[in-house]
Amino acid sequence: MTTPVPTTPLPSGVRVPVLGQGTWHMGEDPRRRANEIAALRAGLDLGLTLIDTAEMYGNGAAEELVAEVVEGRRDEVFLVSKVLPSNASRQGVLRACERSLRRLGTDHLDLYLLHWRGRTPLEETLAAFEDLQRAGLILEWGVSNFDPADMQELAALPGGEAAATDQVLYNLTRRGVEYDLLPWCRERGVPVMAYSPVEQGRLLGHPALEEIARDHGATPAQVALAWVLRQGGVIAIPKAGTTAHVQDNRAALDVRLTADDLAALDRAFPPPTRATPLEML
Repeated sequence: MTTPVPTTPLPSGVRVPVLGQGTWHMGEDPRRRANEIAALRAGLDLGLTLIDTAEMYGNGAAEELVAEVVEGRRDEVFLVSKVLPSNASRQGVLRACERSLRRLGTDHLDLYLLHWRGRTPLEETLAAFEDLQRAGLILEWGVSNFDPADMQELAALPGGEAAATDQVLYNLTRRGVEYDLLPWCRERGVPVMAYSPVEQGRLLGHPALEEIARDHGATPAQVALAWVLRQGGVIAIPKAGTTAHVQDNRAALDVRLTADDLAALDRAFPPPTRATPLEML
């Protein structure tokens, strides 16, 4: 693990690591708690200082676990959480954010996302995010699971161009965002945050990945992560429940895929040739 963790800028100019740590399904099983906390702390030690969580994850259990991880180290962490669309009204966002802050044991979030789009008008949720910024409870805001039409609608609103990121499902088997969403965001300097970048492990037995991994002395997961991070403007947030797993993820930054590797992966996992509906997990 010799490569420093690269960073990418948000539209505000704040720079964040391109490889962070996800927490979906963490905090739900007491038997795994100690290992999960150790893994996230090890990730911080390795420079993976962006931690992503959400009020939905374990009904707040993941946020409570993250609170233990960041205690005494809050200044090191770029902390991200998400509000459910059912809480996306102007007052609902404020109350949800305050609950998340209590669970996380902090006085502010570095980035707060709308988890996916619901029935609340975007104008109302945006106004709530701006209220939270003025109050110092969040520093940045963004969205998750927004397709290009959603992003265009958001950008057309007063203040909508301040969205810091769009967090979406993106990996070798879920490449639809490359057709339209990624280019749209890249043109505007909005990084995409890729969740489930190894498809929750389901793609790792593919022969093409295994062959490239052997060539590089790496694992299929490291190749899959290196592929997601091959381009600028993308942040990956894999989950790792053990220290060994987070170390493996960190080592993906040392994998340098060749043009031949990328061509082989394109043959095995073809890029999109037309617009497709945004996928979600």
